[in-house]
Amino acid sequence: MKKPIPSKARAVIIGGGVSGCSVAYHLAKLGWTDVVLLERKQLTCGTTWHAAGLIGQLRASQNMTRLAKYSADLYVRLEAETGIGTGMKQNGSMTVALTDERKEEIYRQASLARAFNVDVREISPQEVKEMYPHLNVGDIKAAVHLPLDGQCDPANIAMALAKGARQNGATIIEGVIVTGVSTKDGRVTGVTCEQDGETYTIETDNVVNAAGMWGRNLAAHSGVTVPLHACEHFYIVTEPITGLKQLPVLRVPDEATYYKEDAGKMLVGAFELKAKPWPAKGEAIRADFCFDQLPEDFDHFQHILEMAVNRMPMLETAGIHTFFNGPESFTPDDRYYLGEAPELKGYWVAAGYNSIGIVSSGGAGMALAQWMNDGEPPFDLWEVDIRRVQPFQKNRTYLRERVSETLGLLYADHFPFRQMATARGVRRSPLHEHLKARGAVFGEVAGNERANWFAKPGQEREYRYSWKRQNWFENQRDEHMAVRTGVGFFDMSSFGKIRVEGRDALAFLQRLCANQMDVPAGRIVYTQMLNRRGGIESDLTVTRLSETAFFLVVPGATLQRDLAWLRKNLTGDEFVVITDVTAAESVLCIMGPKARNLMASVSPNDLSNAHHPFGTAREIEVGMGLARAHRVTYVGELGWELYVSSDQTAHVFEAIEEAGIAHGLKLCGLHTLDSCRIEKAFRHFGHDITDEDHVLEAGLGFAVRTKKGDFLGRDAVLRVQEEGLKRRMVQFRLNDPEPLLFHNEAVVRDGKIVSTITSGNYGHFLGGAIGMGYVPCEGQTEADLLASSYEIEIAGRRVPATASLVPMYDPKAERVRM
Repeated sequence: MKKPIPSKARAVIIGGGVSGCSVAYHLAKLGWTDVVLLERKQLTCGTTWHAAGLIGQLRASQNMTRLAKYSADLYVRLEAETGIGTGMKQNGSMTVALTDERKEEIYRQASLARAFNVDVREISPQEVKEMYPHLNVGDIKAAVHLPLDGQCDPANIAMALAKGARQNGATIIEGVIVTGVSTKDGRVTGVTCEQDGETYTIETDNVVNAAGMWGRNLAAHSGVTVPLHACEHFYIVTEPITGLKQLPVLRVPDEATYYKEDAGKMLVGAFELKAKPWPAKGEAIRADFCFDQLPEDFDHFQHILEMAVNRMPMLETAGIHTFFNGPESFTPDDRYYLGEAPELKGYWVAAGYNSIGIVSSGGAGMALAQWMNDGEPPFDLWEVDIRRVQPFQKNRTYLRERVSETLGLLYADHFPFRQMATARGVRRSPLHEHLKARGAVFGEVAGNERANWFAKPGQEREYRYSWKRQNWFENQRDEHMAVRTGVGFFDMSSFGKIRVEGRDALAFLQRLCANQMDVPAGRIVYTQMLNRRGGIESDLTVTRLSETAFFLVVPGATLQRDLAWLRKNLTGDEFVVITDVTAAESVLCIMGPKARNLMASVSPNDLSNAHHPFGTAREIEVGMGLARAHRVTYVGELGWELYVSSDQTAHVFEAIEEAGIAHGLKLCGLHTLDSCRIEKAFRHFGHDITDEDHVLEAGLGFAVRTKKGDFLGRDAVLRVQEEGLKRRMVQFRLNDPEPLLFHNEAVVRDGKIVSTITSGNYGHFLGGAIGMGYVPCEGQTEADLLASSYEIEIAGRRVPATASLVPMYDPKAERVRM
């Protein structure tokens, strides 16, 4: 007897894989008893049923590690709660390195694990052999062992989550196809679906897209962007091997392989560097797809298998029981999607797990359920937030090309500054060809092609990746020193630009921004938009253009997030228009102590301090064009950001370049922008500051005006002012000029790991690697903090560091006001 479909629900979850079941379970645990999960065929029938079930707790950040650890703990206790065996075994895992670069990577990961309180130890090749006697260890240079990692039965975990959801009041119905999501006034109002040829409507305010590889098309019907595309994923399972006993999960990333012993058989899987997108171009996933396998492609897998036989010689005589090929969905940046879609209120997403869905879904379901329940995420989830997605990324040609690369990135060398190789060139500045002709080497952020560094004549225009100094290190130094001692040019056209205007624009921004927005026209205000916890939702500048018009500048990577935050907080009775004008204007930055001299030679306007002080904007003439000149800086020097109409950009650049010859103008890339800003201790959103970081702990209290009246987050600011800080942002410089800092190195205070580096780069002027990081300080004075001894742990080595609570470069900000 089929289950009746209810007419109303508090939430409707679409998709019965492990992700959807986890969301249903956790919502039900929070007391959402009227939750309905709809599955088109049968639970687990898409991807979950054939997942390998590896549980690796260490992820790339503290919060992703928190979610993975939560998943592991949940899967251990689910069996007792539901009576369904999850197959969860904490038999540990090993990762081995075959190259010096990979050794550096896994040792850095070990330091990170210690900082995140994950049990880890570095082990020798001999210890690897003792733990894994079947392995050829002759070329292994290093290894790390995580004893609490393990493996599980993916399908049973989904079934246990589903049973737990039912036990707590949720309804799960199989054989139901969702045909549409109804909306009104920009929010979800219901779901239409079919069962046995009959159509039903469920009235609801919340829909969760957990549809896996069907997620993109499902979202597109509602005008929501969820960039996903499936790839073929291969593994083999051997016949039973005599004497094979329980072993740790083994990863050999240099050979793109992983190994899992299960019931006396060996599973060998791969994340090859060049994957096969699926289905074929122009085709769609079959309507009857259910527990399906894809055709074998032994030629594609043969090279992987040859390496596996060399690595584990017993495989040469082991029979192959199963050659498996199944689809899994991947995203353009190898990170999954979580959160409320910016296009439609009440439309939530939990999809795109990039082959780590089992270890991710337990924690992701918990986090999304809390987000839905509380109206805000439980902690910083920006790296998987659906609001990072760019609208163009739903393009199927783009996705098909990109995911052929992202599958392999799971096991590729995770070098710092690594750039995507596929699906490039979609978004280009008007200066792209100009800069390319002058030696620019481009990187990509949010689809924007940006000049990262400039090659010298005769130098190859490619990255040579390393954990040491890469081939552009000297180029960055020359660019950096030009900004510090002369004048540099940056193309920052990728900045997000938003106009907020209308009768209530001032009141709206006063309510959302922590700084004072009621300033004269032409004033630029640096501010943050806070959440109710005092965490930083957005880091931006706001320029007042007129009584009713404001111009907001945000990082290009956060534009969609910032637009969503503004629109979410706009009330129905406020007359405010919010417009994305990013493509309308380019941003040409002239920075350095000689910037005024250069500008004077290309513009007749008076750019002296008296007529154009720091923090002001006005229209000026440049060459034969016009620009709105903003006197601000992200590098800590005298300078202007020139906002130029896109149709005049090339001319204005040419005029500046020609005039710049006499002033030693240097073209500079984004790597130099970052090395300059970190010397000045300017924060970077997404690394140094997030929605989990309190604005006062981040050291940004100077941009908060509690006396202006009420604003979002004000109570949280006042509370911390009264109670005192629990941690503080600190700037570090390594005393040894040779090592490098990138991100997530362990901060050691008086011999104890206390936190991690949030961002790092090389301070060419200061003569060493510079990093930012939070240090616990509850009940301590500034003198107490600075009296401690600090080291930064890099790949197991602890390097002494100097700490500072004020910028090490130009602490009084005298240079920006020259």
